[in-house]
Amino acid sequence: MAYITLPEGIPGIIGPMIFRPETAKPMNQLVEVLLRGPSSLSSGEREMIAAFTSYRNKTVFCFRSHGAAAAHHLDGNIGLVHQVLEDFESAPVSSKLKALLNIAGKVQQDGKLVTPQDIERAKNEGATELEIHDAVLIAASFCMYNRYVDGLNTFQPEAIEAYFETGKMLAEQGYLNSIPEPQIAE
Repeated sequence: MAYITLPEGIPGIIGPMIFRPETAKPMNQLVEVLLRGPSSLSSGEREMIAAFTSYRNKTVFCFRSHGAAAAHHLDGNIGLVHQVLEDFESAPVSSKLKALLNIAGKVQQDGKLVTPQDIERAKNEGATELEIHDAVLIAASFCMYNRYVDGLNTFQPEAIEAYFETGKMLAEQGYLNSIPEPQIAE
């Protein structure tokens, strides 16, 4: 049960966003830019970084939702998403994405853990400064989103099937309209 009065049965971040729509809008604008805006990284790669960060933070709603969105971008390859979450260094993804996930994993723990060698590895694998910036900001932002969801003890279904439609909707429609507008009483 959530620690504050949230809409009943509404999972994850959606309940707190309905509770406080003034903060939901800028949070959704940020995630829309980070995961779907113009970038040389694909939306699937960026969703993978978000899912990976959330997985490491053990925030079920976020890693399952963004993992499902990443899988949708990858033609439904949820197996690849699981490989990345469990052991990205041995997963069949690009060396550049592995280097960016390495940086994201360190940011998830503590931004001060990122070293010049981590940045050099990413650059040597072809990452641009903008891609490095975005990987760091995706990881940092999802730490905030994860703590928001967990700090309010929101409802987070465990069954992975519960997230397939959400992942598809996020991949196809994005984040700007993912939260219903508040109803104004007359």
